[in-house]
Amino acid sequence: MTRSLYTRVVLTFLVSVIGGTIIAFFMSTWVFKDKLNENLKIPLLHFGQDIVRIYETLPLGEAELFVSGMKQLDSYHIRIYDETGQFQSYGSLNGHNPVTVTNEQLKDVFDGKVVQVNPNGVASFFLGLPLKTEMGTRAMFVEPLAPPSTAFTRNWAITFLIYSLIAGSFLILIAAMFLIRPIKKLTQATRRIAAGDFNVKLNIKQNDELGTLARSFEEMTHDLHQLEQMRRDFVSNVSHEVQSPLTSISGYALALKQVELTDNERSRYLDIIIAEADRMSKMSDSLLKLSLLESQSQQLQLVTFNLDEQIRRVIIAIQPQWSARNIRFELNLKAVRLMADYDQLNQVWTNILGNSIKFSNDGGVINVNIEQDNKNVMVLISDTGIGISLADQKRIFERFFKADRSHSRKYGGSGMGLAIVKQIISLHEGDIRVESELGRGTTIIVTLPITTSTD
Repeated sequence: MTRSLYTRVVLTFLVSVIGGTIIAFFMSTWVFKDKLNENLKIPLLHFGQDIVRIYETLPLGEAELFVSGMKQLDSYHIRIYDETGQFQSYGSLNGHNPVTVTNEQLKDVFDGKVVQVNPNGVASFFLGLPLKTEMGTRAMFVEPLAPPSTAFTRNWAITFLIYSLIAGSFLILIAAMFLIRPIKKLTQATRRIAAGDFNVKLNIKQNDELGTLARSFEEMTHDLHQLEQMRRDFVSNVSHEVQSPLTSISGYALALKQVELTDNERSRYLDIIIAEADRMSKMSDSLLKLSLLESQSQQLQLVTFNLDEQIRRVIIAIQPQWSARNIRFELNLKAVRLMADYDQLNQVWTNILGNSIKFSNDGGVINVNIEQDNKNVMVLISDTGIGISLADQKRIFERFFKADRSHSRKYGGSGMGLAIVKQIISLHEGDIRVESELGRGTTIIVTLPITTSTD
């Protein structure tokens, strides 16, 4: 099968033109068959009759001399047979193969009949006439060597071209229907997608550019469907996450209007309102940051720094979170120089280590290791916390996703942290993956290139 659409179009055009020409040739030949033969027969008969009159008027010797010098012999070939079957030829054949004269045809002419024979169908004709001389009756056979007249040839050619154009155009129209069919399917599918229907199957099996386009279109449709579903989930999750603090703020604000509240109760209600407002502010900041990262409008500010030193600083900065729960760190930090966005990676380690502390048991241990090869550095952060189920591991980097819904109120958080981490690492052309088992802890593995591209 021809894979290139360009080649298919060219071949289709050539086949259509050649096929149309062949069809037009046979059609024009069929239409003009009788006229072609008639056009040749009339001058041939007139020429033969002129030769007969020459032999009837002149003595045999002079007639033969006159005929042998005729200019018309450039266009006609003459054979004059005697009763023994021997013949005299006049005119040069110039490579032309003379028609074979049968004994029956000779007999008919010697009997005084005029024999007109069309041996090969179109534009092929020869004539037999009785010829009376002073030496007795002869049989003369004349056949043309030249093509039909110029005027008739011009008319035939014009008719041929008209039929060729009609037949070729018809074949091209038929071929175009098969070429355009996939494009029509794509057009209809586009309209369905524009109307919100993503359940589109093109079923185009071609291997050319149209087939590639159709498969890419189906992949795009699948991605659009996923994006639409993510949009709906996002709106639902945002509504859910915002509704909870708004409900608390509204409820406690109404409670503050009660006159009989004690100062302690009033202070506690205000603290809750402030905490919920702060929670909404952090959620808004996280959404804005994630939106900027995903649109890549926030350019990386690349600097070279010591990765091991950065991680130590982050651990020290969040000490209040882990020291209060008697969680300890075991560090195996190899000295590594890295070119990356310092502030962005600082956010990465803060979010990952914050999750490890949050989901670890009191008195637990968090291991942080750095490994390096020629091109990449790998950071492994392991805890001994509650772990993540296999099903949830596939979704923990989605925005608003919380791996353990039953503990969401206990552990808090908006589910945005790891989504931000994933996007920052992607911008650094790195990779992040998780290994976990319920009840036995979690390991987050971050791989980063030592030198991040500035593109």
